[in-house]
Amino acid sequence: MFKKILIANRGEIAVRIIRAARELGISTVAVYSEADKEALHTILADEAICIGPARSKESYLNMNSVLSAAIVTGAQAIHPGFGFLSENSKFATMCEEMHIKFIGPSSEVMDKMGDKINARSEMLKAGVPVIPGSDGEVYSVQEALAIADKIGYPVMLKASAGGGGKGIRKVESEADLEAAFNAASQEALGAFGNGAMYLEKVISPARHIEVQILGDSQGNIIHLGERDCSLQRHNQKVLEESPSIAIGATLRQRMGETAVCAAQAVAYENAGTIEFLLDESSGEFYFMEMNTRIQVEHPVTEFVTGVDIVKEQIKIAAGHPLSVSQEEITITGHAIECRINAENPAFNFAPSPGKITELYLPSGGVGLRVDSAVYGGYVIPPYYDSMIAKIIVHGNSRFDALMKMQRALFELEIDGIVTNTDFQLDLISDKRVIAGDYDTSFLVETFLPNYNNN
Repeated sequence: MFKKILIANRGEIAVRIIRAARELGISTVAVYSEADKEALHTILADEAICIGPARSKESYLNMNSVLSAAIVTGAQAIHPGFGFLSENSKFATMCEEMHIKFIGPSSEVMDKMGDKINARSEMLKAGVPVIPGSDGEVYSVQEALAIADKIGYPVMLKASAGGGGKGIRKVESEADLEAAFNAASQEALGAFGNGAMYLEKVISPARHIEVQILGDSQGNIIHLGERDCSLQRHNQKVLEESPSIAIGATLRQRMGETAVCAAQAVAYENAGTIEFLLDESSGEFYFMEMNTRIQVEHPVTEFVTGVDIVKEQIKIAAGHPLSVSQEEITITGHAIECRINAENPAFNFAPSPGKITELYLPSGGVGLRVDSAVYGGYVIPPYYDSMIAKIIVHGNSRFDALMKMQRALFELEIDGIVTNTDFQLDLISDKRVIAGDYDTSFLVETFLPNYNNN
C-alpha cells in the first residue's frame, strides 16, 4: 500500500479523497492555488503546497507544478479526483515516466475511451450498441449536413474531445445546422483546443443511465449497478439517484453486463463509468461515452452497494485485487444526491461567489451524508466550479429517500451567498419527480419554464 499520496484537486472531492486515504492509513499532500490558501482540503491534509496563482491554467492544470509538488513531498501516487487533470492522458503519461502512480486508468486506455470518436469505434468492435451517428470526426458543415440528412433530424452535435456540457448543440432542422456547428466547434476549440465534432441521432424521450464499473490489475471487472442522471440543465447533471425507477431487473442485468463488456474490451483498470442513453419508447439502450475517472455522483452508488469507491481506487492502484466480486454486489434501498451550488437560479443560475457568514449542514438520522469543503467564514473564490456541497440520502424505498432529501434541504442554511437550495427543494418536491415521470428534457422544457414564471 502507498505511504503517501498527493491529491491533484480542490473542493469537496479533495476532502473526500483525504478522508478515504486517512482511513487507509495513508498520508496526504494537498496542492492549492493562491486563492485556496484557506480551503478546507489544505487544512485537513498532512501537508499542503502552493502550486500557483488562482487561475486553473496556472495551478490545478499546471502539470509540471503538480508533479513537482509530488516529487518534493515524496508522494508515491497522485489521485486526480474529477475535472482538472483527471482525464488528461498526457498527465497520466508524465506520472508514469516519473514513476509516480496515477490513480486511474493508463494513458492508453484514457486515449481510447476519453476521445468520443475512438470510444465509439472501440464499442462497435466490442458489439456494444452505440447511438446512430458519424463514424469519425466531422470538420465541416458540409460533412455534417450529409450525415444529418442520412440519420435524420433532430441531431446532437458534440465535441469530439469534449466533456462537462461544452461544445454540444441540439439541431432540430437543416436550417439550424450551420450556425450550431460553427458555434459548437468554436466553443470546443476554446475549451479543449480541438474543434472537431461528431453527430448523433437524438433519442427522445430518453433517460441518461450510467453504470459504475471497477476493474483491477488482475483482470477482474465488475459493475455496481446504475445511476439515473436524467435531471439535467444544459447537459449538466442537477440531481442523481440509484437505482433508476425506469429500469427493471432484466434490463438492469443487461445494462450491467454490457458495461462490463465495454470495460473488458479495453482492459479497463480502476473506477470508471459507462454512460448509456435509454430509449424509453423501445426499451433499447445505447453507449454514449465513458468517464475514465471518479464521478461527482459516486456517493449514491456507495450508499446502495456499501462499496467505498474511492478506497477501491486507491487499493487497485496499489496493485490489490477488488475487495468484492460481482456475486457479492447487491442493490439495497434507494439513494439520491442533490448538488448544492453557489449560484442564483433567478438570474439564469449565475455564479454567486462570496463569504459564507453562517452555515448549518443537515445531520441526524440514518442514511444522510453531506460531502462539502465549505465552513462558516469561508470565502468562495470566483475562479472555479460553483458546486460547494453534495447532499446524499439513502432510504429503504425511493419515497423514503425523497422525504429524507426534502427534510435535509429544508434544514440546510447557507447565509452570505445565494445558492440553489430552494430550487433543489422545489425540484425534489415536484409531483412529477416524485412519481419518476421525467426524462432528459424534463428540467429544461417542462420544469424550468413553469418555475421561472412563478
